[in-house]
Amino acid sequence: MTTAAAALLTLLPRATPVDTDREAAREAARDELSRQIYEQHRPGLIRQAFDWVWEQLGKLLDFAVAPGGWIGVLVLVAVAVALLVALRLRLGRLRTGAAGAARPDVFGDTVRSAAEYRAAADAHAAAGAWREAVRDRMRALVRSLEERTLLDPRPGRTADEAATEAGAVLPELADRVRAAARLFDAVTYGDAPAAEDDHRRLLELDETVRRARPRLTAPPTPPDAAPFAGAPR
Repeated sequence: MTTAAAALLTLLPRATPVDTDREAAREAARDELSRQIYEQHRPGLIRQAFDWVWEQLGKLLDFAVAPGGWIGVLVLVAVAVALLVALRLRLGRLRTGAAGAARPDVFGDTVRSAAEYRAAADAHAAAGAWREAVRDRMRALVRSLEERTLLDPRPGRTADEAATEAGAVLPELADRVRAAARLFDAVTYGDAPAAEDDHRRLLELDETVRRARPRLTAPPTPPDAAPFAGAPR
């Protein structure tokens, strides 16, 4: 139960509300709605919600002093609590969705060599830390492609983008690299678990990519262009 809801319920046992109850409830509602989870959604939705809650608080206190007013009080308390709970759940989903949409650089904050990533992956695997082993093995794969100049080093490239670009030069491995990128995203950003088999498949893919010969296609020659300078048309 939220702080504001608790403050509303504390009003029920009192037969006659006083000004301090009204102010305390208002402050509790303001404190609840000013929490960090709501800040990024101000002023529209949260401002309206706060105004509505305060309006209902005023009605609640007015009903409490009228004959039979406690029925109205109970109804208003239930509605106010439901609103605050729904609002918290809604904003929590928005925040989770925004976080899930973010896909930072595959290398994180520091870029190392492919050999360093492989050594780190081996160390994690030896310790049974499979999620970390999967992350560093995928980074080794992408960094290896950059070191071979099959991918241009580019800050901000995501695992999905790297897989798409790698598939263009290694088409026979495109599906496997894309699957590896999805696993990397799930483990790194979705808190998905990883197992020894996951790392083993990535290790095999990394070794296969290291041995693979890229398909480098030349720009197409226009139909009316001569094959070389001075050649007859």
